[in-house]
Amino acid sequence: MDRAAQSDLSLGFGSSHALPLPPPPRTPIADDSITLQIDSSFRPSSNPTPPVPLQLLEQRFDDAGSRTRLLVHKDEDFDGDEGDQREEFFLLGQSLKLKRCRGSSSSSSMRSPSPCKRFAVDPESRRAAVKAWGDQSLQEADPEIHEFMEKEKQRQFRGIELIASENFVCRAVMEALGSHLTNKYSEGMPGARYYTGNQYIDQIEILCQQRALQAFGLHHDQWGVNVQPYSCTSANFAVFSGLLLPGERIMGLDSPSGGHMSHGYYTPGGKKVSGASIFFESFPYKVDPRTGYIDYEKLEEKALDYRPKILICGGSSYPRDWDFPRFRYVADKCGAVLMFDMAQISGLVAAKESPNPFDYCDIVTSTTHKSLRGPRGGIIFYRRGLKGKKQSINLNHCESNIQYDFEEKINFSVFPSLQGGPHNNHIAALAIALKQAASPEYKAYMRQVKKNAKALASALISKNCKLVTNGTDNHLMLWDLTPLGLTGKVYEKVCEMCHITVNKVAIFSENGVISPGGVRIGSPAMTSRGCLESDFETMAEFLYRAALIASAAQREQGKSQRESLKSIYHCKDIADLRNQVEAFASQFAMPAFDM
Repeated sequence: MDRAAQSDLSLGFGSSHALPLPPPPRTPIADDSITLQIDSSFRPSSNPTPPVPLQLLEQRFDDAGSRTRLLVHKDEDFDGDEGDQREEFFLLGQSLKLKRCRGSSSSSSMRSPSPCKRFAVDPESRRAAVKAWGDQSLQEADPEIHEFMEKEKQRQFRGIELIASENFVCRAVMEALGSHLTNKYSEGMPGARYYTGNQYIDQIEILCQQRALQAFGLHHDQWGVNVQPYSCTSANFAVFSGLLLPGERIMGLDSPSGGHMSHGYYTPGGKKVSGASIFFESFPYKVDPRTGYIDYEKLEEKALDYRPKILICGGSSYPRDWDFPRFRYVADKCGAVLMFDMAQISGLVAAKESPNPFDYCDIVTSTTHKSLRGPRGGIIFYRRGLKGKKQSINLNHCESNIQYDFEEKINFSVFPSLQGGPHNNHIAALAIALKQAASPEYKAYMRQVKKNAKALASALISKNCKLVTNGTDNHLMLWDLTPLGLTGKVYEKVCEMCHITVNKVAIFSENGVISPGGVRIGSPAMTSRGCLESDFETMAEFLYRAALIASAAQREQGKSQRESLKSIYHCKDIADLRNQVEAFASQFAMPAFDM
């Protein structure tokens, strides 16, 4: 029997029913003047199927070894225009008919366009259609989203932004983020992409890598960098999954002590919250609840007992400097890789306004926004070349013949293990921010960030506000609201009513109990708008007034937070404070905003 008669056109869906074949002769189809009309009697819908131009209908379908050709026979019963022909064939059990236009032939149509092409479209019409779809402004294309975005712009301009992890970017960064670079797919690394057409994307990413090393004073022989992570949480997990097997141990600062959940976190009830704790075994070290500083003695003791494969320093809410030599000593003593998450202080490190982690750590990760003032994303620095002598000696001095092996493992972990194609618009925007971070103007900005943070902390302390560690070494501070009888959740909502944004944090009380009574406050964003020390002293007054309003309302309403907030929203004190905040904030320029 002819093999075509036994062909299975299931295309992998498991059907084994042979399809009926039309009678010979078999006619090849290679004429784009032919159009295809599927017989509507074979479809449940009453809507006729639109004609489909046929250019490559004679094809072979290969699936599990079966091969079937498209066969055609003439329909003699067609009552059409003189000189037209209709031919019928079966595809996937459907009866389909071909109409060949008058004066066309298979042999001639492959060489020149048919004069009776049924789907010829004027090129100008096609261009106009593309422009009508592609050149609409946001306001024209989606008025609802445009309205929400305009309201958010007004909120940012008229409010005081004091969340420590937020900042404002420049117009150049915004232009890169909203550029045509978002169109290109570029899985892989420069020079080794899965797709072609990446010669300029490669140049952008290589330049971004070079600028990352320059911004932090690093040499390419000693440090490599991956700029593709979508966030610092992604970057951290890429490090863990690249260097560890599932279930191996990591150790980082406890979240209530100011650590970040991406370093591993369990709730007091034992629930694993972060991916780091789900796929790896995590164990925390903590601050001394009496001082708020990291307890390095207990850290060393725990690390020697626990023996983590990766020891993590860095956090999201720690207001003091990190003792990198001490961390290096502990890591060497327990045989761990030392990793620093500098997401909060990367700008300070670049400006040399903070101790340098690169002298002591093996791996350094970061976000690319926050104090670095770039687009939202992540970055990983890793040591390369010869390993240095251990035991707290500066690792830039090499005294062995053993090579670091982080580069290939981390890059493979980022892609293809955890991510797909990098966001090229983000990488270009990051390159712009890193160029700025190496400039004298940026260093002056970061010096002002520290001055403003210290001025705000001093102003709050002068009002008898209780700050964790009694101050700050960087850009943020933690305000303990428990003496005022407030929780961080209530206070942040009251501030939001007044157009001030801060964020609640858990803190350790002096007896070691975790308390929800804290807020984190930072200076980078308002410094980007041009605020100086005296302006932050004014902000301290606003913050203190908001705390007094919230405290008075909570005393009146008892312990019901919901009722307290309801009673506050429309009160005159809140309205007056909100008006003063808006008038104050509107004095300052907003980067990249046309107001």
